[in-house]
Amino acid sequence: MSFFLGALGYPLIELVWRGRTHPTMALAGGLSAVLLRRLSKADRPIWRQALLGGLMITGIEYAFGRIWNRRYRIWDYRRTPANLRGQICLPFSLAWCVLSAAVIRLFRWWDGR
Repeated sequence: MSFFLGALGYPLIELVWRGRTHPTMALAGGLSAVLLRRLSKADRPIWRQALLGGLMITGIEYAFGRIWNRRYRIWDYRRTPANLRGQICLPFSLAWCVLSAAVIRLFRWWDGR
């Protein structure tokens, strides 16, 4: 269930934010949600889980970028401050941490924790 939530949610966020998305973002979203669900079950403070979640999603974006975004046709962070090869950047990594906190809280609520 969490895979499908992420596979729908991640591209939806991109559509709202940028007005476009790419099919690989559904895969990235599904994978991210599965990892966040596992992370939500750990007995750690929410800030630590959110930080780890943001780092995991950033890592997924970097890996997907190196595989599918070689010509910067899906996204391009080269003009964004603190970017790494135009595939990831600090502002969006921080945004992923905030979003991770919200999703982890949702999963905790869903699981009755």
